[in-house]
This record gives sequence, C-alpha cells and structure tokens, in this order.
Amino acid sequence: MNMDTSYLGLKLKHPLIAAANPIAADVSGIRQLEDGGAAAVILPSLFEEQITHEALELHYHTTVTADTFAEALSYFPEPEQFIVGPEEYLKLIQEAKAAVKIPVIASLNGVTDGGWTRIAEQIEQAGADAIELNMYYLATDPNVVGSEIERHYIETLKAVRNATKLPIAVKLSSFLSSPAAMAKSMANAGADGLVLFNRFYQPDFDLDKLEVIPNLRLSNSDDMRLALRWIAILFGKTSADLCATGGCHTGIDAVKLLMAGADSIQIASALLKHGPSYSKTLLSELTEWMEKHEYTSINQMKGSMSHKNVADASAYERANYMKTLQSYQK
Repeated sequence: MNMDTSYLGLKLKHPLIAAANPIAADVSGIRQLEDGGAAAVILPSLFEEQITHEALELHYHTTVTADTFAEALSYFPEPEQFIVGPEEYLKLIQEAKAAVKIPVIASLNGVTDGGWTRIAEQIEQAGADAIELNMYYLATDPNVVGSEIERHYIETLKAVRNATKLPIAVKLSSFLSSPAAMAKSMANAGADGLVLFNRFYQPDFDLDKLEVIPNLRLSNSDDMRLALRWIAILFGKTSADLCATGGCHTGIDAVKLLMAGADSIQIASALLKHGPSYSKTLLSELTEWMEKHEYTSINQMKGSMSHKNVADASAYERANYMKTLQSYQK
C-alpha cells in the first residue's frame, strides 16, 4: 500500500497532518504528534498583532474580533499577557526541527501587508519547511466592499512571497463571493497550496454579566462537507495543492476528502478529543478501507469523485440543492 503524497513540494508518508492546535505549542507536544502518526505538523499561529506591537490596533482587534481565529481557544488576552512573541516562535521552530523528522510548517495569522510579513524571512532562516498564511479580516465597516478585502489578501500573500523562498499555503475563508476565482488569484500570486477552509468560532452572550463571551465548539464530521464540495470543484482547476481542514474525524472522512481531490488533510479537533496518537487510528481506518476496496495508492483514489471526474457534475451545483430539499422525509 503506497500512502505517500506530496504537499507544498514536501513528500509526506501519508496525507494526515496535525493542524495548528495547542498540542503543538511546545516541543514535547510536537514529539507526541510525530509519535502519534502525524505526517507533518503545523505550529500554532504567530499573529500579526504579536509582531507589530501597535497597541491601539492590537486593542481594537482583541476586543472586536476576539475568538474568530482558527487556533483561538478563548478571547485574546490583553497585550501584556501575550507569552509567545517572534523570538519565542522562532526558537520553537528551531527546537522542533531538531527534535522531529516530520516537516514543521509555521503559521502566520494576519491580513495587512505591513512590516510584520518580514518575519517570513526569519521563519525560513529558523528552519521551517513551509509557511501557512491564515488570513481573516472581519469586515465590520459597511463601507469596505468584498473586493477590497480580497485585495488585502492578495497583497499580503505577495508581500510574504517576496520575503521568502519557502512554500506557502493560504488558509482561505469560505466567506468569499467566488471561492474558485479567489483560489485562482491566490495561485497566480504565489500560493503553493490552498487550505479549505478557515473555521471561525462565533461569540455568545452572557446574559447575567451582559458580556460577549467565547463559545468554542470542536468540529464534527458534518463540518467537513464545505471543504469536500469546494475541493472537489477546484480539483484539476488550480496549480496549487489542496488541503482539507475542519471535520475529519474518521478514516471514512479521510477517504471522502481524498476522493474529492485533497492532497493532504489537517486534523485538529479529533486530536484534541482523542489525543495526539489519534492520527494512527485514522491512518489504520483509511488503510483498511483502501485494502478492502482494492486501492493500492493514495494517488489512485485522489480526485476520483471530483467535479471533473464524476458522471453527474451537477451534483455539486444547483441540482444538489434541489435534490437535498426533496430528499427530506418526515
């Protein structure tokens, strides 16, 4: 059974990657993820605000867009409570590379094309194998149109692309007017991979204290359907590698995402629920299914259920919506 795959030019022994999550916040956790079967690990994000140290902008973002980033488990702390800055992050990369043999991918979280993007060069020097750009901008200003936000994304990617030779993956939001067009623009601007999709945590209200509070819900298998659909649509239509994130909890989930066309699959919630060794369980289930159905390699199944390869491509489009409504039984 050949489980090899390629992502961002990196040869992986299988497609299951440990997504950015609290386990990967230190070297001990990163070792556990490697021992647990992860083919690569993505470090928790280094945020733009942590690099720029612009107090007013930082205060704005921590109070207005708190808990909307994919790796956030609670509200951002006040500025003086940030414990991981650029120096500590670069040290973590160096120590992780010395401690494990699997690829170590750094993560930058920001949206502007300011000076913080220069950290990409330092990340390369620290030894990271690739960079994931986790870009999210909460458009609370009604005067900011979608095209302006997308322009920010492209400019940020270009700035990072100019700062490093490392492979770059862009973690996209699903809240785009045309995900396919944005995927094409990102690839043209230098993205080597696209991660679909960023999962945002929505706030809740504490009615006793009259405060906005974080509300963390780990993903489940149903959450992967958005990525499943768009990876299937984009397969064969972009030069960038495709990585699925959000909702892979079983080997069958992994089978579906690979058949849609994913080159790799990020795991986070499943690791938090079941522990850092859960990648081995997923890999075992994936391998068992492939053997049962006589698949001999990952490449043999990749994209076999994509938009371009299924008999009825309309199943991914409007016809799917009508059939779904009609399929409901009381």
